[in-house]
Amino acid sequence: MSEEGIDLVLPALRPLDENVRLQAQARLDSLTKPVGSLGRLEEVAARYCAMTGHVSAPRLDPVVFTLAADHGVTAEEVSAYPQSVTAQMVKNFVHGGAAVNVLARHAEASLRLVDMGVAEDLGSCAGLLDHKIACGTNNFLRGPAMSRKHALESIQVGMDLAKSACAEEKNLIAVGEMGIGNTTASAAVVSVLTGQSVEKVTGRGTGVDDQTLKRKISVVEQALELHHPSSSDAIEVLTKVGGFEIGGMAGLMLGAAACHVPVVLDGFITGASALLAVTLAPRCRDYLIASHLSREPGHRIVLDHLGLEPLLDLRMRLGEGTGACLAVTLIHAALKVYREMATFEEARVSGALPQS
Repeated sequence: MSEEGIDLVLPALRPLDENVRLQAQARLDSLTKPVGSLGRLEEVAARYCAMTGHVSAPRLDPVVFTLAADHGVTAEEVSAYPQSVTAQMVKNFVHGGAAVNVLARHAEASLRLVDMGVAEDLGSCAGLLDHKIACGTNNFLRGPAMSRKHALESIQVGMDLAKSACAEEKNLIAVGEMGIGNTTASAAVVSVLTGQSVEKVTGRGTGVDDQTLKRKISVVEQALELHHPSSSDAIEVLTKVGGFEIGGMAGLMLGAAACHVPVVLDGFITGASALLAVTLAPRCRDYLIASHLSREPGHRIVLDHLGLEPLLDLRMRLGEGTGACLAVTLIHAALKVYREMATFEEARVSGALPQS
């Protein structure tokens, strides 16, 4: 992929259809309930219609993408788990034994697993899409995490995945990830793109102790001092301190938005990807839905920077796409209410009295 490839999708990123949103809100206001009484469910339904440009809001056919990759920075002992867990968990996903498998089924969503750069050679594995760019990134404390070519390639993979899903008429895309060390990479990305200190955006990830957290913060600070990535150049940030799955999810967001398909974010790592995508194409932000507020301290900073309000706060910090799956169930509910509730006229129920 060339950088011109990203430029090609930008014209397709149109503003939300405000006329459709107003029509959707008018229908919501006509349903047999006090105006606005279903709160954010109404907001979700109207915004979904505006994103897709369809007042009818057809039945959801969602897909969850879980992208996996390894990170060379794990050599700095920044995680509570060894790097080998990435490949082990991917195999668990393939066999249906992880939380995201359960919650995707619960959300009536198909689940697609993608190897973006797992260190282990997983071979030909049924149920796993092989888009491996390399066997993990480089240790960004010693040099760039990847080449600019690989950064662009990771974004292109995500854009292609989105394009394929949209061609299948999937009308909601949720994103998640797996990669030991990826909260460290995400902290670096988030610090650069929000301008917040490393200490404020770096959390415990897989549950590291105080000593490891201090080392993690120090590693990210040193890496940013070494590379000085520009906050205006998302590709440079991804190249210097990112990850293949982080770039892939940014590409998914860009590709989905270009097709006018909403994207449900998961937690902190998907938030880092969203910052990259919005830096590349600011209008992409209009197509993002924040599923939940992660326990990672940097996640609130990310969502505030993006201007997004999460639907849930369940103190989750698992990743994989688990929070996104739960939000998909709420979007199902919001659109069913929108489609299936009777209006006052249909139900022959009296509307509210005029108020003085």
